[in-house]
Amino acid sequence: MKRVSFAEFGGPDVLRLLDAEEPHAGPGQIRIAVRAAGVNPVDWRIREGQILGAHPVELPSGVGLDASGVVDQVGEGVEGVRVGDHVFGEGSSTYAEFAVLSAWARMPDRLTFEEAAGYPSVVETALRIIREVGVRSGQTLLVSGASGGVGSAVLQIARDRGITVIGTAGAANQDYLRSLGALATTYGEGWVERVRQLGHVDAALDLAGSGVIRELVELTGDPRKVTSIADLGAPEFGVRFSGVAGSMPEALAEAVGLISRGKLRIPVEKSYALSEAAAAHIDSRAGHTRGRRVLVI
Repeated sequence: MKRVSFAEFGGPDVLRLLDAEEPHAGPGQIRIAVRAAGVNPVDWRIREGQILGAHPVELPSGVGLDASGVVDQVGEGVEGVRVGDHVFGEGSSTYAEFAVLSAWARMPDRLTFEEAAGYPSVVETALRIIREVGVRSGQTLLVSGASGGVGSAVLQIARDRGITVIGTAGAANQDYLRSLGALATTYGEGWVERVRQLGHVDAALDLAGSGVIRELVELTGDPRKVTSIADLGAPEFGVRFSGVAGSMPEALAEAVGLISRGKLRIPVEKSYALSEAAAAHIDSRAGHTRGRRVLVI
C-alpha cells in the first residue's frame, strides 16, 4: 500500500509517499480502507518535532490521526461494527491507503467520506476546550481565530448550548462566522476595542496562536477563563495550554448526534491527493482556513 511518512523531523519536504506494509487490526481495533484523511495542525506539529512530550514519535513515522473509510478488518473483542460499514474516527498513520482506528463511529447518512474525515479531532478539541474554559449557557465566549475547523465546531456547539460567541477572523471570513451564529469582527489593530463594542467577554479561546494571550486575559479579567490550543507560551500568563485529548469515543458520539440534528456542519475548504500531503501541510500552517482540509485517497 501507499503511505505518507517521514524519516526525520523538519519541514514539509521531509514527507514522502512510499510503499509500506499494510497494518492489521489488533484487539479493540478496526482497519479501514481509507477514503479520506483529515489534515490537522497537530500533524505538522508532530512532523516538526514540536510536541514530542504529548505525541512521542519513533522514526520513520507515518502521519495523520483522523480518517473515514470502509471497514475491512475487525479486531478481537470488537462488537457493533462489521466489514463493509462506513465509519470515521481516530487512529494512526491515516495518510495511507489502509489505516487502523482505535476509536470510531458510523458515519451519519448526510456526510460524504471527504466531509467525515474532517470531524474527529476538531470536534474532540472543541468539546474539550469549551469544557475546560468553563463557559455556560447565557454567557459570552470570545474565539480568536474562529474560522478554521476547531473554530467552526466551537461556534456551532456553543450556539447549541445557549452560549453567545464573538469570533475574530480575517475580513474574507466575516460572513462565514455570522452564518455559524457568531458576532464577528476582524483581528488586527483595534481588535480589542471592537470586541468590547460587541459585548462583555466571560471566557476566551485562542485557536490561532497569534500572540493575543495578554489581550484575552485583559478582556476576561481572569487567566483561568482563557484556554489556548496554539500558543505554547500561554502558561507564562497563567493560561491553560490544552494539548491532551479527552475521550474520542464520547466526542464522536456527540458529533454524530449534532450532525444528525442538523446542528453541526464543518465544510471542506480544500481536498488534496495523497501525493500532495506536503502542500496540505503548507496550507494548513499558513492558516486562514475556512473549515477543513482533507486528503482524498
